[in-house]
Amino acid sequence: MATQQALGGDRFPNSATLSAEQAGDGASTHVVDRGAAVERPALVSIITTVGATPTCTYALEGSADGASWWAVPHADPATPDTWSVDTFAITTAGTTRRILQPGQPWRFLRITYSANTNVTNTTEITVF
Repeated sequence: MATQQALGGDRFPNSATLSAEQAGDGASTHVVDRGAAVERPALVSIITTVGATPTCTYALEGSADGASWWAVPHADPATPDTWSVDTFAITTAGTTRRILQPGQPWRFLRITYSANTNVTNTTEITVF
């Protein structure tokens, strides 16, 4: 698992890839390091391609040290002030976005995929 830098990242300024075309269960291929910019909001984009009867559950997880992980508060862009640390499921092809709550004490971010049936995930983070 490689650590990607979010600030000055690999895709756009302040963006990085957590996983590219990752199938199956488990943690994302990469961990993202947002540095000390904990006051800055971030946006996770999950692009899915699917086969028959698709479903996948997602857990957004943060860490201060890259070793101990916990659920990160996130919100759907449709309800940006409703924060949750719950997992969520995706059952269709498309792009799903989650806003990550600013001011939280995580430096590293990963996403864990579980109960994955016929879903391929590409996940990116942008720090603003």
